[in-house]
Amino acid sequence: MIWFLRLLFAAIILAMLWFTGTASLQQSLGAFARGPVIRDPWVVATLADAYFAFLAFFVWVAWKECSAAARVLWFVALMLLGNFAIAAYMLRELFAVPADGQLAGVFARRNEGHVVLAGCLTAASVAVYLLA
Repeated sequence: MIWFLRLLFAAIILAMLWFTGTASLQQSLGAFARGPVIRDPWVVATLADAYFAFLAFFVWVAWKECSAAARVLWFVALMLLGNFAIAAYMLRELFAVPADGQLAGVFARRNEGHVVLAGCLTAASVAVYLLA
């Protein structure tokens, strides 16, 4: 199961790179945010659904990460990068246990609050948003 989940979250990152790369070649994020489509009720509902899911995932991350710095950085990364950050977090957790290990080692283990990955993702996301 660990290998399947590793492949799944790696595929999610690759798919998100494809979709966002393709979209950004057609229209900048800034142009989208200023356009009329952003006011479409279904776009708003879809965005609200996604951000509530990011927030729900963050609740679990906040429980797992024991340092305030890690919690803050993961919150920012999740809110700005969404599924990129979720997949990166899950890959970090999945590679912290042996391939033949138990899922409890992924889902129930608490972390000291490492900030390197969260900090890098947060810095990258802020840079992307500033450049958009």
